[in-house]
Amino acid sequence: MNKKKLIVVTGPTAIGKTKLCIKLANYYDTNIISADSRQFYKELKIGSAPPNNEELRKIKHYFIQNISIKENYNVGKYEKDAITKIEELFLLKDKLILVGGSGLYIDAICKGIDEMPEISKEIRKQVIEIYQNKGIGFLQREIKNKDPKFYKEVDKKNHKRLIRALEIIYSTNKTFSSFRKKRIKKRNFEIIRIGLKISREILYERINKRVDSMMQKGLLKEVESLIPFKENNSLNTVGYKELFDYFDGKYTITEAINKIKQNTRR
Repeated sequence: MNKKKLIVVTGPTAIGKTKLCIKLANYYDTNIISADSRQFYKELKIGSAPPNNEELRKIKHYFIQNISIKENYNVGKYEKDAITKIEELFLLKDKLILVGGSGLYIDAICKGIDEMPEISKEIRKQVIEIYQNKGIGFLQREIKNKDPKFYKEVDKKNHKRLIRALEIIYSTNKTFSSFRKKRIKKRNFEIIRIGLKISREILYERINKRVDSMMQKGLLKEVESLIPFKENNSLNTVGYKELFDYFDGKYTITEAINKIKQNTRR
């Protein structure tokens, strides 16, 4: 008996993943699972660049604008929810499409992740404030001092990974690496990976146009409505944090837009 197949489509933002996935889903008469952690949130209608209404009508998507930024959601919960949904859909479909997005969330489906302790809102807020006030250099030094093993492995420019590790360290007084077992979970489906690439020049042009389009669609107003929640981890992301800084007077609007483009390209 042939295994069910999960087709995993990855690539940088604005490269055309959504259009390809719509074509694949049409061809295979199947559904799409999102692994883009920003697109989970109902309030992020513009800045997370979700599929448009027509695309959502054409093909059934899961994990698109399904929760609120007020909820405490993380990759561990996503793994459980998404695997449950995938197994349910495989009763009806031979193939499914997984698209992202967020590398950590794709790995959660393909490989599984280690169980981590729950983090209190107070600790989460404390670590985010440290990052905002002291910068990524401080996070790097803290990790190097408190968990040198993880420091050697982590992408030191990925502030989200550093924040997550410090949350665990501050909450448990144990190293983050002590919770990482790195055991790959066996899945009862076959994984087929498709990675998209285009030239840097074309990609940068697409990113710039997408940011300009978001601004025209009302991203500034969307971000303004979210100011009361700006400390939430879900909003510490490109396209939102730069405009929060604009509202705080740190940037002009032109500077903020250029920062969004620059950080998206990175």
